[in-house]
Amino acid sequence: MGRKYGIYQCLGGGRCRIWCCAIWYGVLSKPWIEVSSVEVGADGKPANNTNPTPYIMGFLAMILVAGMMRHVFELSDITTIDKGLVSGFGIGLFLAAPWLMICYGFAGRPTKLLLIDGGYAALGSAAVGLILTAF
Repeated sequence: MGRKYGIYQCLGGGRCRIWCCAIWYGVLSKPWIEVSSVEVGADGKPANNTNPTPYIMGFLAMILVAGMMRHVFELSDITTIDKGLVSGFGIGLFLAAPWLMICYGFAGRPTKLLLIDGGYAALGSAAVGLILTAF
């Protein structure tokens, strides 16, 4: 993992995470809408799906996450694709998903929502780990 490519790795990792999000929630949109209690329009889609703010904030957040993951990988000497994939998956499954579990538990959110969002956290982080170590 070279220092000179760091920003490109983070941008690529963030972009990859957004693609994973689009695929994950595209496939699981109906169960997610059912359990998330999000307001929907007449078309059955979330009412705020034309608002660009959540998408912009999400992309910026994913770049920050990719940047921190890159920092951790650099300090831990995680340089191979297989280690990046497994380490990314571990970050999502054992750091992000439990955090969601605490928040959702206290908020009384459904377990199914935790499984959908926690699954995305784990698989999205695995994808970022793969991208960070592939280039």
